[in-house]
Amino acid sequence: MQQTTFKKNKPSRNSNSSAPNGNNGGGFKKRFNASPRAKKTSNLDPNLLIKAASITEAVDFRSNIEFDSLPISDALKKSIKAKGFTRPTEIQDKTIQALLDGRDLLGIAQTGSGKTGAFLIPIIEQLLHNKRKSFALIMVPTRELASQVEDEFRSLTKGLGLFSSCFIGGTNINTDIKNLRQGAHVIIGTPGRLLDLSNRNELRFNSFNTLVLDEFDRMLDMGFVHDVKNIIGKMTNRKHNLLFSATLDNTQRTLIDQILSNPVTVQISSGQSTGDNIEQDIIRLQHGQDKFEVLKNMLETEEFEKVILFEETKHKVSKLCQQLNLAGVKSDQIHGNKSQNARQNALNAFKRGEVKVLVATDVAARGIDVSDVTHVINYQVPMTFDSYIHRIGRTGRAGKTGKALTFV
Repeated sequence: MQQTTFKKNKPSRNSNSSAPNGNNGGGFKKRFNASPRAKKTSNLDPNLLIKAASITEAVDFRSNIEFDSLPISDALKKSIKAKGFTRPTEIQDKTIQALLDGRDLLGIAQTGSGKTGAFLIPIIEQLLHNKRKSFALIMVPTRELASQVEDEFRSLTKGLGLFSSCFIGGTNINTDIKNLRQGAHVIIGTPGRLLDLSNRNELRFNSFNTLVLDEFDRMLDMGFVHDVKNIIGKMTNRKHNLLFSATLDNTQRTLIDQILSNPVTVQISSGQSTGDNIEQDIIRLQHGQDKFEVLKNMLETEEFEKVILFEETKHKVSKLCQQLNLAGVKSDQIHGNKSQNARQNALNAFKRGEVKVLVATDVAARGIDVSDVTHVINYQVPMTFDSYIHRIGRTGRAGKTGKALTFV
């Protein structure tokens, strides 16, 4: 029988009691067995999508410490320095020590703020002292984010004798099984593929000590929550739990409390607001105005150098991408019906500047780390404000100012 509550094996050194909180698993199960929501149009107030850009103190944050002064191995310090980093970002500054101390953590910070490094650096440091296979399981909602996390892990562990494996949908399951049998210190993956490997008796969740949910707000919503509950329920030996995201859904508090034990909470952003260095505006169409012509004319100007264009469905993404290419605007697409190779090729072409526009569903709202995206355009008003926050977080990264436009 599938578990509806999560067993916590967290040592009680950080608390006077090691007992889990009093959340009731039955109520938890009832809440998430609701029938799927019917399709509906967005009810976001367009006025929420208008905001002038401003460079704030948070963007210019300068840590009082350097990585060289942190209590981490010299080998890891050398790897961090080789990547060009001398000081932690704000989310790293305020979380790394707590994670090195073994504390559970809830971290909220805007996209592009260094969250991946915040959880990878402590994990790598622990592994350098105990190179145990299947040490950490990192679950993410999209294939692109999984690949990004693995790339970051590999760059931080080059020459350190630490290995990772990435398991995502759209790849050959037999190749995954072969890779899994070779052993890895860190496993990164999407829930569906991880469960597939578990159901084939190739992956044992109870072997992991550490759990990371990256973009946990998405992991704990209706699309993923049952798979995530299933996996975490089988992680009977986990002792360290890390949840990171850019947004916080307060309706998920009960579930968060079941996963974390006496956590440290670090909230760099409110979890409910957009980046201050992103200029936001709406494009209000006049009666009878051709929406695609307005879009095409915008994209033909020099200002729109590298654009991510969001649509709501896979079919609409394909149609819009085809229209743009026929109109002479070089475009490619990413959505759930595309193979992983096709998605990666589209992303690589976009990064290299071979295509001007990447048309995508919300799979591109998380995990696409391209520092020089000039514009994010929502061809339709997003269904939720959380979705809007993650989408426009693809621009205005690494301290740069970006622009977000939404057709209404």
